[in-house]
Amino acid sequence: MAVNAIEIDIQKLNKSFRNFQVLKDLDLQIRASETTVIMGGSGTGKSVLLKHIIGLISPDSGKIFIRGVDITTQKGPALDTIRSRFAMVFQSAALLNSLTVAENVGLGLKEQHRFSKKEINEIVIEKLKLVKMEHKYNSLPGELSGGMKKRVGIARALAMSPEVVLYDEPTAGLDPIMAGNIDELILELKQKFKMTAVVVTHDMESAFYIGDHICMLYQGKIIEEGSPESIRRSSNDYVIQFITRHKSVQT
Repeated sequence: MAVNAIEIDIQKLNKSFRNFQVLKDLDLQIRASETTVIMGGSGTGKSVLLKHIIGLISPDSGKIFIRGVDITTQKGPALDTIRSRFAMVFQSAALLNSLTVAENVGLGLKEQHRFSKKEINEIVIEKLKLVKMEHKYNSLPGELSGGMKKRVGIARALAMSPEVVLYDEPTAGLDPIMAGNIDELILELKQKFKMTAVVVTHDMESAFYIGDHICMLYQGKIIEEGSPESIRRSSNDYVIQFITRHKSVQT
């Protein structure tokens, strides 16, 4: 897909849980080969939006076009084909504690029944090397630090050869040094593979560092979006307040 073409086009998305409306007529376009960062406070619907993009949640109304195909109308194999172009890195890393690092990374490949054990192992080693975790090949998740678990989660996502990677709070719970390492890794992967990334975060420092395009989600809508510089110069009261509360942001 051409650089800067529209990869994902979200139109008038609405979602409520019980009597609380999380997303309200949300519009958003995500461009190919860019890192789009979705910021906002806790409970603003950032993770809910991610789950809509990958088809884990269906909207009450609205459309989500993936390369021109509305996934809200797709079911079964057709939806699975679209989902196969995506990978998600969960906030908790979501590793299975009973499996080794290598087994976690290769799990999705094994479930596809398309690769031999040798092929899976080669892919696993390749992806672990990308995230600098090959030395933990035989380790269990319980033996890893928080930052290491995040890296393994990213390796597992990359093993599926996705065109789009969705990151849910990738630096949450990490110390500043480890958070910086994860940011560097996200940047490196985008530059190496020209990969489209969508990053949900409330970490302003991370957002400004890795983002090509930044969106502020508030009360179910994108209230402002643009380059990191334009967001820094925003005149929107909520955006100003949000930035001011994060003293670690370098201006």
